[in-house]
Amino acid sequence: MKVVLFCGGLGTRIRDYSENVPKPLVPIGARPILVNLMRYYAHFGHREFILCLGYRADAIKEYFLDYNECLSNDFVLSKGGREIQLLQRDIDDWIITFVDTGLNSNIGERLLAVEKHLEGESAFLANYSDGLTDLPLDRYIEESLAKDCVASLVAVPAPHAFHIVESDARGTVQKLQHVGESVVRINGGFFVFQREIFDYIRPGEELVAEPFRRLIAEGKLRAHPYDGFWASMDTFKDKQRFEDLLARGQAPWQVWKA
Repeated sequence: MKVVLFCGGLGTRIRDYSENVPKPLVPIGARPILVNLMRYYAHFGHREFILCLGYRADAIKEYFLDYNECLSNDFVLSKGGREIQLLQRDIDDWIITFVDTGLNSNIGERLLAVEKHLEGESAFLANYSDGLTDLPLDRYIEESLAKDCVASLVAVPAPHAFHIVESDARGTVQKLQHVGESVVRINGGFFVFQREIFDYIRPGEELVAEPFRRLIAEGKLRAHPYDGFWASMDTFKDKQRFEDLLARGQAPWQVWKA
């Protein structure tokens, strides 16, 4: 299945890391989060990608045009560096389509902009490109396609370090509970879409607003609860968490190494 990756946002909340690096290129170890995500999909056999570009599209294009597989693979160097033999490869069997979907477009507009690149596809995958997981993707896709729905999303426990407050009419607190310990779940992305999704999107609409409300009204939107590893990169603190997990050898999103 083709994988649509939304890579065009401004990433304003992680600007404390860099003013010039687009969020998909923020590195985790030797590779940016975008490549970590693509390797996740490729591990499950989905190696054809459509990148919806916007902010710093040039940087993302240049990254792949100058891609150096030696940085994340073992290799043998000989003849004084004139010959390199890679012992593994990353992206030699990937097909990547780069599409400029507008600097200020929302997700719905970006998806509409790449519709022509999905001709002939009965279903496809899509992702915000700012989160990683160890979700068993093959089983998730199988379950999603077996349901009578147009779209599926992964519902994960709310990860924020806040507390839910329940109080009575006088303001007396009845219950104080950490969000992560509650039944509250958020949209974790990792979408599975039937092609019919395009029938629900109007020009200018945000994907999770009007189109998803139409799907909900018809009972065509499915949530797949998942309690395993899922994390997004919204702030520099999130980047540090990914780096710490990688440094400790506890990077559950690297399913290709399992």
